[in-house]
Amino acid sequence: MLTIKNLNKTYPNGTQALNDVNLSLEKGMFGLLGPNGAGKSTLMRTIATLQLADSGTIDFDGIDVFKHPGELRKILGYLPQDFGVYPKVSAKMMLDHIARVKGITNSQERKGYVADLLHKVNLYKFRDRNLGDYSGGMRQRFGIAQALLGNPKLIIVDEPTAGLDPLERNRFHNLLSELGENAVVILSTHIVDDVTNLCQNMAVFNEGKILVQGNPQELSNTLNGKVFKKRIDKSELETLENEFTILSNYLRAGQFYVNVYAESNPGEGFEVINNDLEDFYFYCINKKEQEEVTV
Repeated sequence: MLTIKNLNKTYPNGTQALNDVNLSLEKGMFGLLGPNGAGKSTLMRTIATLQLADSGTIDFDGIDVFKHPGELRKILGYLPQDFGVYPKVSAKMMLDHIARVKGITNSQERKGYVADLLHKVNLYKFRDRNLGDYSGGMRQRFGIAQALLGNPKLIIVDEPTAGLDPLERNRFHNLLSELGENAVVILSTHIVDDVTNLCQNMAVFNEGKILVQGNPQELSNTLNGKVFKKRIDKSELETLENEFTILSNYLRAGQFYVNVYAESNPGEGFEVINNDLEDFYFYCINKKEQEEVTV
């Protein structure tokens, strides 16, 4: 179990990236959903022992992460949002090196393990190509492979599907779902579908705070009958924003629509819709009346 208590972090410029964060996570997929700049990467780096918090504690299966970071690193797999590669080294050689560092000393075992990982992320046929020649999506897949080395018990993936095409994204989803059976997997993302498809537990995170935590479907269901759609002219948007809680505005087949939150039908032209997690997410982010969302 991963237990985070009263975690706070303020940068020298005054930005409070973490504001009294509390989480308790069991094995399985956990989605941390929030906009860019919400503080998700700060939280991920702090859990991964790459930076210290100003206050608070993190414990993983009895390991005090701040006091014994080396012990956590032995069982940690981490894919940061941005990572570099050695451009003149092949994927196979780099993974073999990382595997040795992780303690896989038997050369035949290591060879088979690396080959299996390269197959899983669809890079086996490019195994001897230098990492500097990889495309952005291929580098992302390599990053996923290195994060999975050593059968980690805690896996942190920060915006992992960025740069992946739909087929690669589905492949990665399947891989993550398998890993969640035996490890705590934290998926930090701003892509709602990733959380919908993968996670049984999630939190909406913004401005360094956990706004709400729970099961994605159950959270989405709290807005049943309270989300309404209307086709409008773009010129009407500003007026509607002053009158209603606008969740989103978007184009469908060239027509402009808004989704609004309301306790009852807002009026002519609005129709109730089958809301989803994206509507709930926008509801949380846009809600101004109270600091925490109650469900």
